[in-house]
Amino acid sequence: MDMISGEAFPVIAAIMQVFAALFVILIGFGVLAIIVMFFIDITQTKSAIRRNYPVVGRFRYFFEHIGEFFRQYFFAMDREELPFNRAQRSWAYRAAKNIDNTVGFGSTRDLRPTGTVLFVNCPFPTLGVDAAVPGSITIGPNCRTPYTTSSLFNISGMSYGAISKPAILALSKGAKAAGCWMNTGEGGLSPYHLEGGADIVFQIGTAKNGVRDLDGNLDDDKIREVAAHDSVRMFELKMSQGAKPGKGGILPGGKVTEEIANIRGIAVGSDAISPNRHTDINSNTELLDVINRVRDVSGKPVGFKAVIGAYGWLDNLFAEVLERGIETAPDFITVDSADGGTGAAPMPLIDDVGLPLRESLPLLIDKLNEYGLRDRVKVIASGKLITPADVAWALCMGTDFVVSARGFMFALGCIQALQCNKNTCPTGITTHNKRLQKGLNPDDKAVRVASYAKNMVYEVGIIAHSCGVKEPRELLRFHARVVGNNGLSVPLNELHPDMQPSKQKAGTI
Repeated sequence: MDMISGEAFPVIAAIMQVFAALFVILIGFGVLAIIVMFFIDITQTKSAIRRNYPVVGRFRYFFEHIGEFFRQYFFAMDREELPFNRAQRSWAYRAAKNIDNTVGFGSTRDLRPTGTVLFVNCPFPTLGVDAAVPGSITIGPNCRTPYTTSSLFNISGMSYGAISKPAILALSKGAKAAGCWMNTGEGGLSPYHLEGGADIVFQIGTAKNGVRDLDGNLDDDKIREVAAHDSVRMFELKMSQGAKPGKGGILPGGKVTEEIANIRGIAVGSDAISPNRHTDINSNTELLDVINRVRDVSGKPVGFKAVIGAYGWLDNLFAEVLERGIETAPDFITVDSADGGTGAAPMPLIDDVGLPLRESLPLLIDKLNEYGLRDRVKVIASGKLITPADVAWALCMGTDFVVSARGFMFALGCIQALQCNKNTCPTGITTHNKRLQKGLNPDDKAVRVASYAKNMVYEVGIIAHSCGVKEPRELLRFHARVVGNNGLSVPLNELHPDMQPSKQKAGTI
């Protein structure tokens, strides 16, 4: 190797002197910054930590922030995290990528804790040749345009605004490929919902975005405009959602672009905070009036979404339906769980209000049976159902359909960064920052959305066949057990006696 010529040494020396000078300058600025922070900290009165431990106390907030990520990747075990642990997320990721979803050497799930659900296998499981695909169900058979679908697992409400344009496009295209429906959420119908050609459930939130007049009232002409789209198959009145029952939608102003403002009919850059209930619905009578109004105007099935809380409410509602006539009943009810998700919610609501799905779903099913409305009103279960076991449990309890939002967010690439309420989502799903959105390719993610939905139905079928039935909707309560306080399990049909025991003759154990 040739030696460096003597002429090069002065140049190298000069460069090193420049770097040395820059280093000294940086050190100087660093020392100056520490001195400034020191005097700021000892003179301020808002933080005791910073006042007593100037400069050093600031590291507490830094470590507290990065601790979320260290726990997720280095310290938390597979089954420890909330809202979703690593095992749940990993299943969703593998299903979305359509790669091998088998595991070896044994389960990491502890089967002993109270509340653990165990499915009971049949000594004579269903053969592959006898297995059947989920059958079709018709919602709103008396409507001018009823909706018939065999889709078992669908996309729950996520509005354009709460999630990004590429995310909506990917969901729309993926739903079409999987043959499932997608719910618009309360942000109105965007061109991106329609672009993929999927079946759509239009959600009418408390702000009535997309079907409101200038004063925020329900507009029949706007309903007809939405219903004119063949892909819009149903309308859903959102009474409440699991993460924030009693609180309307919250879209931070940073996410309200000009396009979103036009779709919703709100001001650009302003926080979009929906009323905490429909201003024109303050009783069961008014609820049924609005359901029938939207159904008459649109000609399509109409139901509502709610978190179950007050027990007597269902009795009063169903009694009024029978008094008015069974044809006035909602075509479906979406029951959301208290542990549902959202982009932004007050902690007292997200932590402490509403009933979890494990209590509210059987309650709703049993009340519909009690009032003879179960065949008339279809049930959709929502809230933290992202794995085959979750969906199979809901089917055992009696639901007709399952919807998920966060499961499909994992299919889109969500890493549970817990930044949905900000405009900084690192995967481009819940942000309108163009730079961050570049990482989300709609065509690629649409394939993952479809794969997630298809693999979900396939693996729920695996559970169903193990239990000895031909297809998932034949699962009944006696096909699952729940671990009690004494460590022993009891059948679901003993915890929640079926209101139609004759149905139990359809299967054997």
